[in-house]
Amino acid sequence: MSKSIYLPQIAILTKATDMTDVDRFFEFKFPDGRDLGHKPGQFAEVSIPGIGEAPFSISSSPTQKGYLEMVIRNVGMVTQMIHQLQIGENIGIRGPYGSCFPMEEIKGKNLLFIAGGIGLVPMRSAINYALDNRGDYGRITILFGSKDPSQRLFIDELSKWDAQEDITYLETVDKGDANWKGNTGVITTLFSQIAQVDPATTKAFVVGPPVMYKFVIIELYKLGFKDSDVIVSLERNMKCGVGKCGHCQINSKYVCQDGPVFTLDSIKELREAI
Repeated sequence: MSKSIYLPQIAILTKATDMTDVDRFFEFKFPDGRDLGHKPGQFAEVSIPGIGEAPFSISSSPTQKGYLEMVIRNVGMVTQMIHQLQIGENIGIRGPYGSCFPMEEIKGKNLLFIAGGIGLVPMRSAINYALDNRGDYGRITILFGSKDPSQRLFIDELSKWDAQEDITYLETVDKGDANWKGNTGVITTLFSQIAQVDPATTKAFVVGPPVMYKFVIIELYKLGFKDSDVIVSLERNMKCGVGKCGHCQINSKYVCQDGPVFTLDSIKELREAI
């Protein structure tokens, strides 16, 4: 990787698959086969010359070598052009940036992952990291919520997690359809099924839409979690990735540099954070 934090490196699109009507899965590789060097929870800037660039979560675990995975939602000019890329075409990538999920520091702990919607994209990196290093962690519990069945991400992996004996996997949708047989309701309706979680030995990860955080944190408090044991990601309004543009500033914090991963106790007093 170049020493310049501003200079993107060329990467090649090697796979692309639609996941929902607006979300598309991408796999990128660098021509020399090297890895980006990211940690779970970090992000990278993706650029198309003449169009622009935008920050995106890295969804693959660093334990998976030789490629980089992202899920990109089509919401603007840059993302629209990325969605139109064909296999074999080049894009620019710079990074990785930001703080990460503290997977090394929490070895030996039980893990509770709580993901809402596209929040599963960065959380998947931490989940797969933990699964690839399964002996380093205790009980793993995953809660995932979507607006409706058509918005579910990584469907094949969800089925594997559900079938895996050393994982507790629970899923819900806000609104079901004729084919949906699972739980219906917001993600906090799943908390009644995880009463066995011991907050004294567990780290909780929370990633999802802003409206979800308040209510999930209330449920975690009911279980007895401390702020220092709740880890959140705040990927909001980021643009440059290097603390220059100010788009992501929340009082004294720059999400792109101080975050996007924070422990709850470090941002609890920031009015705009949660």
